[in-house]
Amino acid sequence: MSDSFELKKIATIENAFTENFGIPRQSGIAESLLSRIIFEPEFRREEAVRELADFSHIWLIWKFTEAERDNWSPTVRPPRLGGNKRVGVFATRSPFRPNPIGLSCVKLVSIEYDKNKGPVLTVAGADLLNGTPIYDIKPYIPYADLKTDAKEGFTALEKRRCEVVCSKALLEVLPFSLQNALLEVLAEDPRPAYQSNPDRVYKMSFGGFRVSFKVEDTTLSVINIEKE
Repeated sequence: MSDSFELKKIATIENAFTENFGIPRQSGIAESLLSRIIFEPEFRREEAVRELADFSHIWLIWKFTEAERDNWSPTVRPPRLGGNKRVGVFATRSPFRPNPIGLSCVKLVSIEYDKNKGPVLTVAGADLLNGTPIYDIKPYIPYADLKTDAKEGFTALEKRRCEVVCSKALLEVLPFSLQNALLEVLAEDPRPAYQSNPDRVYKMSFGGFRVSFKVEDTTLSVINIEKE
């Protein structure tokens, strides 16, 4: 029996995240952000998604395209712990793994049928970079997947959220469909946990726009939004 096998890309995701900085650290955080899943030609079959619309959420199995390495480390530094403490890689969802595979649960918003692209899935709350290859899609099944007695481990630490201050004029530079999504992303504080300089200006690429902001204590102030 072979120790390895090749995964075949079945689809690609399209969304507003064109760089890693700013992508939510977990799926489901920015529920206003919509993404589209476009199947590869071989898998553009309506029967392949038959009955899928009856499920509210799906699992995506995908590849960390920006985290490929020739070797791996048994420990990593989770941003959740300030980037200072090392824990076992298998106790984290770090992209730096023996196999750069990601797993995300997203809300299935709709399935539309395009004569050229076949079935196109619209999902909400994805934490994937635009262009990420998807290897599999499975339905989320509450009775099997929901564990009410699950423990959170070190992720149970107080979650850092920000009050976002952004003028209406700046926000309206964005298309309406991206406005709430941006506010949700910023409220989660995109900065690494170990960065806290209130004078530093951070810049984030989002949906073809460059968003500049500062953070002081728990207030995130948007300074500028401009077309890239």
